[in-house]
Amino acid sequence: MRSPRVLSLLAAALVLPALAAAGPADAGPGPETAAAAAGPSYHATIAITEHGIPHITADDWGSLGYGSGYATARSSICNLADTVLTARGQRSRYLGATGRYLDGVSLDASNLQVDAFVTDLHNRKVVEGLLASPAGPTTRAREMVKGYTAGINRWLRDNTITDPACADATWLKPDATELDLWYGVYMANLIASSGNFVKEIVEADPPTLQDPGLPDLGLKLPLPTTKEEVPAYAAQLSADQREELLRSLGQDSAFGSNATAIGGDASSTGRGLLLGNPHFPWGGRYKFTQQQLTIPGVYDVAGASLIGSPVVNIGWNKDVAWSHTVSTAYRFTPYEYFTLGPGPLYLSANGLIRKAERRWVDVEVLQPDGSVTNVREDLWRTPQGYVIDSPSQFMGWSPLSFWAIRDANAEHLRTIDTFLGMGEATSASDLLRRQDAGGGMPWVNTTAADRNGEVLYADHSVVPNVSNAMVTRCLTPVGLLLKSVAGLPGLNGLLADGACAWGTDSDAQRPGIFGPVNLPAVVRRDWVMNANDSYWTPNDKVRLEGYAGIIGCERCARTMRTRMVQQYVIDQLAGGGSETPESLRGHEYENRVRAAEVMRQDGRLDQVCAQTGETAACAVLAAWDGHSDVDSVGTHLFEAFVERAPTGANLWTVPFNAADPINTPRGLRTGPEVVKAMKAAIESVRAAGVPFDAPWGSLQVAGDRGAPAYPLGGGDGDLAGNANALASRHPAGNTGAYKPVSYGSSHIQAVSYLADGSVDARTILTYSQDEDPASPWSSDQTALFSQEKWVRFAWTPQQIAQDLVRTIDLAGS
Repeated sequence: MRSPRVLSLLAAALVLPALAAAGPADAGPGPETAAAAAGPSYHATIAITEHGIPHITADDWGSLGYGSGYATARSSICNLADTVLTARGQRSRYLGATGRYLDGVSLDASNLQVDAFVTDLHNRKVVEGLLASPAGPTTRAREMVKGYTAGINRWLRDNTITDPACADATWLKPDATELDLWYGVYMANLIASSGNFVKEIVEADPPTLQDPGLPDLGLKLPLPTTKEEVPAYAAQLSADQREELLRSLGQDSAFGSNATAIGGDASSTGRGLLLGNPHFPWGGRYKFTQQQLTIPGVYDVAGASLIGSPVVNIGWNKDVAWSHTVSTAYRFTPYEYFTLGPGPLYLSANGLIRKAERRWVDVEVLQPDGSVTNVREDLWRTPQGYVIDSPSQFMGWSPLSFWAIRDANAEHLRTIDTFLGMGEATSASDLLRRQDAGGGMPWVNTTAADRNGEVLYADHSVVPNVSNAMVTRCLTPVGLLLKSVAGLPGLNGLLADGACAWGTDSDAQRPGIFGPVNLPAVVRRDWVMNANDSYWTPNDKVRLEGYAGIIGCERCARTMRTRMVQQYVIDQLAGGGSETPESLRGHEYENRVRAAEVMRQDGRLDQVCAQTGETAACAVLAAWDGHSDVDSVGTHLFEAFVERAPTGANLWTVPFNAADPINTPRGLRTGPEVVKAMKAAIESVRAAGVPFDAPWGSLQVAGDRGAPAYPLGGGDGDLAGNANALASRHPAGNTGAYKPVSYGSSHIQAVSYLADGSVDARTILTYSQDEDPASPWSSDQTALFSQEKWVRFAWTPQQIAQDLVRTIDLAGS
């Protein structure tokens, strides 16, 4: 018998027959139920509402995954297929060895390098082993993934691919397996750890005279061999070199997000409000799709899922809403092994001599003539993990030592379970409890608000159990250098199985990671936020301190984006005010530029510009409204300036003060170095052929595939201080524009628990739901984002019926 929820949705389709007929041609079968094929039997109802948003209802977990996989294939089949191809280690087989794989976040390697890495995972049966271990998924998570792959295959059997990105891919067949998806999930877990080192892992080799494995950074001093030499070596590094090191280690500030939660004591509703804005790629592997997942009377959650994930990653239910921001914690530790000569022999504890394991993999590679041949690659491992050869990160394979990394996110498959559990939460505190029980939050903080008026900030992600005391006793000289300039402790491989092995907390889900008691969190009734700085300042008053340094820094400077996100709330609450649902979601499009507000104090920014002698440009900058709205004039001049401005004491007269992190540093310097940066900025705009008085929206436009050049507000995040952070990284469309946006604000959600107990959910998916440019849902939300509008996300059965476009009654296998 059909569930009441299913029947209500089918009834809605009958009530609105005109809308039900209006879906795109590739939306799948209509209300009729297709006959079931052999194999497991699934049944799901997919109600597609305006903007192509699917609402999936089923009576069991496998069927829920089936509907989710089918709906995701409908909107994003080329992306899903690419995810499966990568998870199989077959990119070179069908796309050639030399093509680049850029996941939009951390992984930038050739197809051959990616395939070699993934093939070794398969050869070692890493995922299969985790599936059978206590660090593996529960039965319901397995059922969802199995159903999800069946749903993908079902869509491929029923439909013809029209997206030109993969319409001619002869390799794309309805043969996805649950193991493919688990390998995809596993690879997603690694993006903040091993995913940064794929090239360095595959290309690792013992040193030679031609390649001694030493850093070539133009520095005068050799790598330190004693800890006393570290300060002098570190002092040679420029600010740009330090920033590049952080980026290469996965501490890339552009890969981030904002989230603000307002509690009942600060909200007009007396309940919780949440504004979440993850900053993610607009193309490639890590895009969001929107969906609602319902098992009547059991489970009901809505929001956004990364493509390839059958569960909601960022979203809400009737009791609690949450969002995520990328955490500053490291997910791995490098171990330095001291060698006996330039080869793979190294010393271990008790003076024993060991040899790094050399592993060979064969990768099928497509040749120019269409034939396929095998290419052999090698990778090296120690008991801790893969050997890397990365001289630019001070971790080269030299005649004296080599490095291997242990990766905490390589040791579990708990991510799906963690998000499934969070979808059942009844409060902010319960959300954290369920997250901890899952033990699989891979690389993000959590910010949440609930209907009772409580708010949560927590970094309870997967972090290696490396205490400050262990760091003190286990750092090698180069390991101390890594910690000094990047916060990453490099540990002594001689003691990797003993005194320098990761610890275990009794409250942790599994050995080797910190348990909840040693991870930062706070539950309050006023407000909390995070914008990718460390956990230290969840609001303007609260300070979280005393945690292990591997999680993040304490008493350290905040970015201008963090300062802007906090300032919005501080200003709104000033004088006894409160945040309303309207005011909180209004911050998303307010587009204030915090660095400009600080630099303009006492007229200093204008003083700097005046010294350049560029009167026309300076007149525009002086008249600029200090925002990044589409009609703001001068935003591009300011962005060009902050990109070139010096840092630290060379930029500010008032240094950072840990007692006042929201208002320091400040006081723009007006000396020659800052003036030189302004001059260079103006010259760069002139060289680009852009008028000084061009409106920002004529310069910053949508840059994703198939989208018109919609003007976009927002802009540079950490340097300029935009909360609505947008960037241009490998844009796929409108590449002739000054700044075609392909990264940043993505699935934005403003969820309000109202005084009457109802939920008001407003969202915008900045790059829209469908990837095929021919779909009416490929850029419709992008247009709304350009117009600073919101989508009322249909949440209740009545709202779904009102916004219904088509219903798919999906039965089969």
